[in-house]
Amino acid sequence: MSIRFVESSKLPTQWAEFEMHGFEDTDADKEHVVLTLGDVGSGAPVLARIHSECLTGDALFSLRCDCGSQLKAALEAIAKEGCGALFYLRQEGRGIGLLNKIKAYKLQDHGADTVEANEQLGFGADMRDYSICNAMLKHLNIQQIRLMTNNPKKVKALTDQGIDVLERIPLHTGQNPHNEKYLATKAGKLGHLIG
Repeated sequence: MSIRFVESSKLPTQWAEFEMHGFEDTDADKEHVVLTLGDVGSGAPVLARIHSECLTGDALFSLRCDCGSQLKAALEAIAKEGCGALFYLRQEGRGIGLLNKIKAYKLQDHGADTVEANEQLGFGADMRDYSICNAMLKHLNIQQIRLMTNNPKKVKALTDQGIDVLERIPLHTGQNPHNEKYLATKAGKLGHLIG
């Protein structure tokens, strides 16, 4: 795996002015960004969210998932704390890509849950790869993270990569009538702690 730092710039948002760091995964031909606030390289544990891209939830305001709400809540929490990092990974649809995600949505429209839809398309339930975080964390000199997530498997995947996850901070937001089955499937089949 070859993750290469490209450049950093300021990114003013409604919550704070973040520093945006661009990284290129030359093996997968994907681009990732990390938004940081404050001195994340001080050695202190860093409040962090490792967020996989969700165009439908993050940018198109879909109510089928809780992704956009989690992204917003994480940025708000980092701004409130005055220090933190948000990793935005280009792993749409738990790693299956945008067009396959649309196909999965169609299967869900006809009764499949989110895991069954991925499997019917020939994919695993979760195809994300968190090993790409190592080089980004190292570049930013982040040694320990306090991870905002409801997904214990994400914590395990990161610790298996040698990343020091000091604590898991729940991120309960975005529940609505359109995503009840989705959230129930994430809890029942993927082990997410929704509550």
